Order: sequence, then C-alpha cells, then structure tokens
Amino acid sequence: MNYRFILTLALTFGVMSSSYSEWGQTGHRVIGEIAEAHLSNTARKQIDLLLEGHSLAFFSFYSDEIKSDSQYDSFKPWHYINFPFDSQYAGEKTSDKGDLAEGIAYCIAQLKNEETPDDKKAFFLKMLIHLIGDLHQPMHIGISSDRGGNGFPVKWFGRKTNLHRVWDTQMIDGFGMSYTELALNRDRWSKSQIRSIQEGSIEDWINDSRTLTKDIYQNTQPDQKLSYAYSYRYMNVLRTQLHKGGLRLAKILNTLFK
Repeated sequence: MNYRFILTLALTFGVMSSSYSEWGQTGHRVIGEIAEAHLSNTARKQIDLLLEGHSLAFFSFYSDEIKSDSQYDSFKPWHYINFPFDSQYAGEKTSDKGDLAEGIAYCIAQLKNEETPDDKKAFFLKMLIHLIGDLHQPMHIGISSDRGGNGFPVKWFGRKTNLHRVWDTQMIDGFGMSYTELALNRDRWSKSQIRSIQEGSIEDWINDSRTLTKDIYQNTQPDQKLSYAYSYRYMNVLRTQLHKGGLRLAKILNTLFK
C-alpha cells in the first residue's frame, strides 16, 4: 500500500475541507466585525464580560460549529425560514420545530430576562450573533422545495455546486478579501441612512431579505454556469447584506445592553 499517496490524499482533502469551512465563516465574521464598530460603550462592556474578552466576530460562527453535537439538534431549524414566494412572513408558524424568527425571539427573551444565568446569556448571545447573520443571507429565507437553494444545482466557474453555497461562501471567497478587509471596506452611509436601515422589526428585515431572494430566483436558472458576470451583478448586493446585518445586530445589542 502506498502510504505516501494516502497521506498526501488525506492532507489534500483536509486542506479543502478546512478552506471550505473557513469561507462559510467569513460572511458571519464580517457582520460581527461591523456590529462591533457600532456598539455603544455600555453594550460593549457588558458583552465583553459575557464573551470573556472575545469579539463578536470570534463567536459569529458558533451556532454552526455546535451542529456536530447532537445535544444541540433542536436548534438546527433556527437557521432558516421557508415559505412560499407568493406570501410574506407575517409571524405565522412555518415549522413545528421552530424557525429563524422564533430562534431570534427566544435568544432576545433570554438575554432580556434578568434571571437568566450569565453562562446561558453568553450561549444565547453567541446564537443571536449568528442568527442575525443568517437572516441576511437570502438563501436562508428560502423555499422548502429546494431546501433554501441547497437542491438548486448550478456551476460556479465550471465546478458543480448549488445556489445556497454560492451565496454562503463561493462569491465571498472569489472576491478574495478577509473578513476584516470586507468589514473595513463597507459602504459609507450617513447617520440617517444607518438609522433607516436599523428601523423596523425582525419581520420587516425578513421580508427585506426575501425581496432579494426573489430577485435571485428570477435571475438564476438550474444548472446555469455562473462566473464573473454573476459576481459583478451580485457581489455588491451581498456586501450590502453583510453591512445591513452588522448594523442591525448592533441595534439589537445596544437595545438589549443599555
């Protein structure tokens, strides 16, 4: 048996797997980094205590990391919402197992509750950071028939993939910036523009993301070959979603930690 070949193969797949996971973290970390820049001093101090000095970006992927532990299986439906394109999310129950909006509401309730122990507050804060990120990824506000784009096959620069993965990782990776670079190079919005983006409810923000989801489905076909033209069309839109997510996360946290 050629052990050198096996070792090389294992290392190769290990690098591929690690890189793929890291791409998925980038978008969430951008949102955490932007949110951190818009925290009030009061909120920053309280959050620093709960997260033991770690940043929002550091824990922004926590909710995906714990998926491998079966004791957290009940939280998996919190990462998405599926409902038909001809309707809006109006607070109705979309799943008996819960959904993204219900997950966010539960996290907020736990953080508001003065009787919640600090260790549990830290847990639900980490969850909330991630879930607000998911809310701004348009394929997480999707349709059940293709599992939020996971069952929508496309090609990205000639390689087979799916629409969810393109939006989750591959466009960001193709742009070639780290999460700190993406956060630093966000759009320059006025204070009034920022306030406007931060206004509204979780339901309003879901419907805002859903508008983009519809646009994506109208302009993407199954098995379509996506490359530079697609990135040119949507990369700035994706960056805007990350910026919105960061600003809205900051708004929630500043309200919770007064």
